[in-house]
Amino acid sequence: MIWRNGIKQRKNSWQDGVLGTNCAIPPNSNYTYKFQTKDQIGTYTYFPSTKLHKAAGGFGGLDVYHRSVIPIPYSNPDGDFTLLIGDWYKTNHKVHSTFTGNQGKTYMFRISNVGLSTSINFRIQGHMLKLVEVEGSHTIQNLYDSLDVHVGQSVSVLVTLNQPPKDYYIVASTRFTQTVLNTISVLHYSNSRSSASGLVPSAPPANDYDWSMKQARTYRWNLTANAARPNPQGSFHYGTIIPTKRINLANSAPLINGKLRYAVNSVSYINPDTPLKLADYFNIPGVFSDNSIQITPSNAPAHLATSVLHTSLHDFIEVVFQNNENSVQSWHLDGYDFWVVGYGFGKWTDASRSSYNLVDALTRHTAQVYPNSWTAILVSLDNQGMWNLRSAIWERQYLGQQLYLRVWNAQRTAANE
Repeated sequence: MIWRNGIKQRKNSWQDGVLGTNCAIPPNSNYTYKFQTKDQIGTYTYFPSTKLHKAAGGFGGLDVYHRSVIPIPYSNPDGDFTLLIGDWYKTNHKVHSTFTGNQGKTYMFRISNVGLSTSINFRIQGHMLKLVEVEGSHTIQNLYDSLDVHVGQSVSVLVTLNQPPKDYYIVASTRFTQTVLNTISVLHYSNSRSSASGLVPSAPPANDYDWSMKQARTYRWNLTANAARPNPQGSFHYGTIIPTKRINLANSAPLINGKLRYAVNSVSYINPDTPLKLADYFNIPGVFSDNSIQITPSNAPAHLATSVLHTSLHDFIEVVFQNNENSVQSWHLDGYDFWVVGYGFGKWTDASRSSYNLVDALTRHTAQVYPNSWTAILVSLDNQGMWNLRSAIWERQYLGQQLYLRVWNAQRTAANE
């Protein structure tokens, strides 16, 4: 099963490519996915959603370009490079990929963390990175010397080749790990006569979560940019809407039946034999229950279940991810993007809402949660279906850190799905 990371599948949840919506593709068989990208201009990825196929190299970039009649808030770059960074290596470390450009020209670098578990910092020796897009959102075009990209996330930057003609290091290094590991490729000026040299540009302090959180807070929606439709991106005033449901999800790493599992609100997810989408559509009993997981953390012993949260079509919900563990979490929601309105250290409380960005928070499909911290998002549930909310860290989702949102409507019409 192939999943398109970040493509919303509007009114098309049958094509989502996860076990909750589709049966697995049998051996020696094929299946054709049909979906529309429409206005989702941006940088995405694809990979298998079952077992650990992604770990064996089953991933790639998926770039959605704008049509010529659709304006974007920057000049068309002179070239376009897709960089997939991660923590799984299948190439000898002495082999350096090379990206070639012309002096004075500007190039787009589409950077996606396709790794399994590790946040990555990305930087280019001697060059600034102008952030222009994050997972389909046009951003305020700030300049950075390096960017943290967490598991499952994608960013697009413009890089102008305005330095003396030579080769320069492109560096990706692990974040928040005991030993910092670097991997290097090369930015080659077409008129260069010398190889990359000098010091490899250094990363931010290894365990400086505050640095990373402050950087994340600088990512803002470009409210003056048009998306692929007449209205500006910020014309939907998300900050003035009162949520119809508030959900608080806490991850944990319990032992269940003597084995390590990962859980959300004390429930470790197990896949049913029947896809949830089929069970929901055909009213098949015994596959899942709407009350299988609570909307707030529980002190109850962790247990195994097929966890489904009931919501309604056109709900506007607040979700708080509470991370009481000592490692960075990364959460992804299928079928949607969401406004990342707040980050904070410690335990989230009602008072934390005073720090929310209710004006120009960007929308994205994957959000990080720092150790012993919280992240808050707002989601407009305008896409009916059974949608997977999961850890983007592969071992955690594989061992239970996921659930499904049942976005339900009593009317089964083509207008809804």
